[in-house]
Amino acid sequence: MKMSPNQDSDDVVRLHSVRKVYGNERNGVVALDGVTLGIARGTFTAVMGPSGSGKSTALHCAAGLDRPTSGTVVLDGQDITGLSERELTELRRERIGFVFQSFNLLPALTVVENIQLPLRLAGRRAKRTEVDDVIARVGLSDRKGHRPGELSGGQQQRVAIARALITRPAVIFGDEPTGSLDTRTALEVLALLRQAVREVGQSVVIVTHDPVAAAHADRVVFLADGQIAGELTSPTAHAVSERMTQLGAWADVPAADLTGGLR
Repeated sequence: MKMSPNQDSDDVVRLHSVRKVYGNERNGVVALDGVTLGIARGTFTAVMGPSGSGKSTALHCAAGLDRPTSGTVVLDGQDITGLSERELTELRRERIGFVFQSFNLLPALTVVENIQLPLRLAGRRAKRTEVDDVIARVGLSDRKGHRPGELSGGQQQRVAIARALITRPAVIFGDEPTGSLDTRTALEVLALLRQAVREVGQSVVIVTHDPVAAAHADRVVFLADGQIAGELTSPTAHAVSERMTQLGAWADVPAADLTGGLR
């Protein structure tokens, strides 16, 4: 991983010496303790770690959802650390896509309307051809007029992915994007994210606890006790689960039980 303090031109996101303390510095909880991490453009990165390792905090800081106590975050060439709340809101709206475990769709809106929402909030008109294209890419062309309550969980997550893609963001962040899906549907969603990276050069960063999900990434970064604890490139589910066991996350669980026997 890149450890230089200078922003690499190929990094879509870079954290440099990021420290995040909840509460006061003396008695607070240290969630991140000097994390330096670069995420290359056009790649799929998974972040993993034991419970309380700081992985979700790292994602929230990288996405401008939380402010570091110290250190800097550069996103798409812009230092976002000192931006105002209004500026951060605009940046998230225009340059970041989000995919969450809970889908976060508006129940009163149709598939098309949910996908168009980020553009409307940014004061931009959605071109019908672009909306149709992104809907086709996630396999929902026959569900355009449906509302979330009429869709399965996997279909709702496909809508969320389309909504994240429609603004052509610099990076898509996913916080446990397959956490509420069954295994088959989760694999379909991960394949869609993988396809976005491969076919259109999208940058994707997800936090996950699932070694099978992480194995879809180009690279897995491990956190422990708020610090970088290593990484794997071209990961397999088995290699990821073994590394997590070494971190103490699943010390009492056989690796085969975590991967379902996958290699």
